Amino acid sequence: MPNIFTHEFNTPTYKGKVSFNTGLFINGEFVDGSDGTTIDVINPTDGKVITSISEGTPKDVDLAVDAAEKAFETTWGLNYPGNKRGILLNKLASLMEEHIDELGALEALDNGARLSTSRVGADVIGAIDCIRYFAGLADKISGRVIETTEERFTYTRHEPIGVIGQIIPWNFPLVMFAWKIAPAFATGNTVVLKPSEFTPLTAIRMCHLAKEAGFPPGVLNVVTGYGNTVGSAISSHMRILKVAFTGSTVVGRKIMEAAAKSNLKNVTLELGGKSPNIIFNDANLEEAVNWSMFGVFFNQGQCCIAGSRIFVQEGIYDEFLKRFTEKSRSIKIGDPFAPDTFQGPQISKIQYDRIMGYIDSGKKDGAKIHIGGERHGSEGYFIQPTIFLDTKPDMRIVKEEIFGPVSIVIKFKDEEDVVRQANDTVYGLAAAVFTKDVNRAITTAHKLKAGSVWVNCYSIMSPNVPFGGFKQSGVGREMGEYALNHYTEVKAVHVNLGMKMM
Repeated sequence: MPNIFTHEFNTPTYKGKVSFNTGLFINGEFVDGSDGTTIDVINPTDGKVITSISEGTPKDVDLAVDAAEKAFETTWGLNYPGNKRGILLNKLASLMEEHIDELGALEALDNGARLSTSRVGADVIGAIDCIRYFAGLADKISGRVIETTEERFTYTRHEPIGVIGQIIPWNFPLVMFAWKIAPAFATGNTVVLKPSEFTPLTAIRMCHLAKEAGFPPGVLNVVTGYGNTVGSAISSHMRILKVAFTGSTVVGRKIMEAAAKSNLKNVTLELGGKSPNIIFNDANLEEAVNWSMFGVFFNQGQCCIAGSRIFVQEGIYDEFLKRFTEKSRSIKIGDPFAPDTFQGPQISKIQYDRIMGYIDSGKKDGAKIHIGGERHGSEGYFIQPTIFLDTKPDMRIVKEEIFGPVSIVIKFKDEEDVVRQANDTVYGLAAAVFTKDVNRAITTAHKLKAGSVWVNCYSIMSPNVPFGGFKQSGVGREMGEYALNHYTEVKAVHVNLGMKMM
């Protein structure tokens, strides 16, 4: 039988007991993996085991696809109207609201995110908002009548694709779960989803809530496991017709390759970034400092849109650096459940070592560590907020995504200079501009090669606004009506009303 996870939370910010099955969720039931093996889930705060979950295999992916195909053909897809799909999605969102404290606490325990964020910020509330948004779109997916001739009636239909494979990361587990399933279900698809083995708990808990909401068996299937087994099986499966992935660019390439070598399935990829954050001389300095700190150190820097390259115009460089340094040094690092914590631990020992490797690389390449660069404390995977100065464009810390609390501050001369430097990257996920000049803000935003550009703010998301990247930051868009385009096939229907064959 699958493991039952039970945990008693007794923290300053949340008190309560949770208990639920941690098996694979296939065809509406929780089951062991085919090999009967398990994976330990580690608390990044202290490195100790939280619980164990069932380890899925390619055979389990096959079983999940069987269930998803059957559901698509019999109880979902074109057999289940959009308004009813919307009702189920809204029921799921309501159940999430009922369990909001529990979901936030699970995210903080599993992921190391501070509970104040998981409870009311980008995590639980953001996930609920996303699901409600797509619930509202479920009965508004329509085609067009296209004018041809009076002897023909021509129209288009947007039909669900079928079985969708989805692979989500560990940095925002619940939000990524919602971003993936909501548009897929709104458009009538069924899902086989793999959460990260580092942060599977909220995805598994959502299966319990989806079952309670009344989703038919097989519509949602969650197979926990490793990327090189379960993730690979999803990417190359001949009966999965689309794969949606959020994660690193390196893995994104492998998924695209597997999709091409198998059945040429549709692919959407939300990948890495090395985002520029540009501060002009006329910016509101206090606001620029506050947003810049949030933009790079939020979620321990484990954020694909992190504004890790901070470009500051020479007229305010010294004052900005002074204030940014003070702000960064004031960050409270520690227990995610402590009410005043801003920065928790990195997700794993692997990620901790990777970030420290980049910090060592910066030192060896001649960059100057202004503050930080060391471990924080003696337990868990905590790293001090780090600022590098005196960098050069060819350094690894300037070119590559670090995915940790590491920033570089670079002085620039004018708009032409900073746009050139900002766009000198293989990535193009996000960017920001701080200035009081609306003309400069808009013209600079238009010149930046990025899928999202914020003006006088950073990392602001909304479920009705598309999100995705240019260049090697991805393919396609999440959220908004744009996301629906990636979950439907467009069919053109030509009806002869009187044409005669010559």
